[in-house]
Amino acid sequence: MTIELLIAIAAIAVLLLISAFFSGSETALTAASMPRLHQHAKRGSRRAKIVLDLYARKDRLIGAILLGNNLVNITASALATYVLLLLFGDAGVVYATMGMTLLIVIFAEVLPKTYAIGNADKSALVVAPLIRVVVILLAPITYTIQWLVRATVKPFGIKLGEDLSVGHREEELRGAIDLHEGADPDIRQERQMLRSILDLDDVEVEEIMVHRRNVTLIDIADPPGEIVEQALASPYTRIPLFRDDPDNIVGVLHAKALLRDLHAHEARVKELDILQLAAKPWFIPETTTLLDQLQAFRTRREHFAIVVDEYGAVMGVVTLEDILEEIVGSIEDEHDIAVSGVRRQPDGSYIIPGTATLRDLNRELEWNLPDDNAVTIAGLVLHEARRIPESGQVFAFYGFRFEILRRQRNQISSVRVNPPQPEMAEAPSA
Repeated sequence: MTIELLIAIAAIAVLLLISAFFSGSETALTAASMPRLHQHAKRGSRRAKIVLDLYARKDRLIGAILLGNNLVNITASALATYVLLLLFGDAGVVYATMGMTLLIVIFAEVLPKTYAIGNADKSALVVAPLIRVVVILLAPITYTIQWLVRATVKPFGIKLGEDLSVGHREEELRGAIDLHEGADPDIRQERQMLRSILDLDDVEVEEIMVHRRNVTLIDIADPPGEIVEQALASPYTRIPLFRDDPDNIVGVLHAKALLRDLHAHEARVKELDILQLAAKPWFIPETTTLLDQLQAFRTRREHFAIVVDEYGAVMGVVTLEDILEEIVGSIEDEHDIAVSGVRRQPDGSYIIPGTATLRDLNRELEWNLPDDNAVTIAGLVLHEARRIPESGQVFAFYGFRFEILRRQRNQISSVRVNPPQPEMAEAPSA
């Protein structure tokens, strides 16, 4: 075997190594976790910053890697054909095709990519500096190729390289949250909280407010002694005051301010000026989103707002705690009123009060009941049934079975819900 052939074989081996480097780099840089590398970059990792810079221009990155990879593969194949033609004559073309296909697939594609995908972050940090040099060197060629590609697809109305909209980015983030899985119960809680944070801008205060029928109100015309008794009997620290009509809210009485004034007057209740103690009421429209309201609470440094509809009628109240509960789940203290909640039955069904909100049920039970047209489970049944059902009636929609257990006047007070079976959970809703 001549020196010329030995040099050619050595060159083929080197080109296969370079091809393996390109293939592994492509997989590592595209499969690496950008959030983790972002944290490394914040801690001062220079290599992590290089990876993020490369990832920010993925079109240039992929173009350079593919160009380099194809160049070395074609060159290696041409050299292999040359060597085998000298050794075997015309049959060398067949041998070169079969041999280089196996070598490239096994040693230059599958092997490096398998390793890179299993060690994506580590591999990306290692190859990033070299790949950056390749991207810079091949930039004129890759730019020309990208221009030709765009010019080719433009007549067909195809636009390349468009930035993701806010909605697409949020959808991507939700997908990442759904992939956050594990056996630890804390992971489920974290997943629920992250989903709820993203929902803040889509949920209006009317969906989480305490409805006016459940709000404790005090008539300012009552004697001071009765007002004090009502305030002490209430589990809430902030109580709206009204004059003549419950829609005419004139102030919000804070229990701490009341106690402070009682102490100043040495418990002489008749000397209390309740209206003077009350804070000015803060009215907000029912269409305010939770994210806007949370920011408003922070700006005004207040924890309590009164929700009104488009006609100015009082619909209910919303507090900072209500919004925080949308994120972290129910927050209960020693003064909260105990209410009957969801009860799981041995057969897998759930007994649910009609006032239970769909958001709470979806979050706690990881259901996917739509909350676009109804706030509570009773509201959803009414919306889908298109009528006020009788006790004992059964409905089926969205893969769930709803049985009306109790109805008080025109209000559904209790429902038995059978969720879809696991094998049916992914079936399209009816």
